[in-house]
Amino acid sequence: MPRVADHDQRRTQVARAFQRLLAAEGFAAVSFAKVAAEAGVSVGLIQHYFAGKDVLLRFAYDDAADRMGERVRARVRHGGAARLPIAEVLLDSLVELLPLDAERDVEYRVRQGLQAQAVHHPALADVARRAGGDLLGYVTAVVESGVERGEVARGVDAVLAARLILATVQGLADQVALSGPDAFPAREVLRRGIGTVFTGSAQQQTHSAK
Repeated sequence: MPRVADHDQRRTQVARAFQRLLAAEGFAAVSFAKVAAEAGVSVGLIQHYFAGKDVLLRFAYDDAADRMGERVRARVRHGGAARLPIAEVLLDSLVELLPLDAERDVEYRVRQGLQAQAVHHPALADVARRAGGDLLGYVTAVVESGVERGEVARGVDAVLAARLILATVQGLADQVALSGPDAFPAREVLRRGIGTVFTGSAQQQTHSAK
């Protein structure tokens, strides 16, 4: 019998092919036949692993999110080791959500595909809400750490600040996807957006008191 690793490898192979087609053609235009041709497998094999396009979309989303999450964790580890300001670590982390290269563009389009289908499919909506909640929780925790470190003013509502930052990220991602990665300095725009929350005012007040 095929090993579990072989099954996982096949699922991932199919998911990556689906991601590429989704990015290039959109969810509605992608069929199992196209995915099979792209992945170099049979339609029957895809049907064996995935009951429908929605199931495949969910798996493809999780696969893309795992890759993105690993890059974010690597950014956080690097920032911690280098003792970078929290705002800088957050910037480096959230830049991974912007479609600034081929890999991140595919991930962005997979996320958008999930969001679009979630409107009509409760199971996908649950996945989207959970992913959004996890990201909101991460940014909220970073803002709270910023307060403790004096990079964010005391009294700032961490959840509202996190939502503001994430709204900036989403808007920038949409603009980059439409205009291209070189149309404007997206990283610098995001830096300024984060800077509206990470003002350093509390830290400045501490230094002034001294």
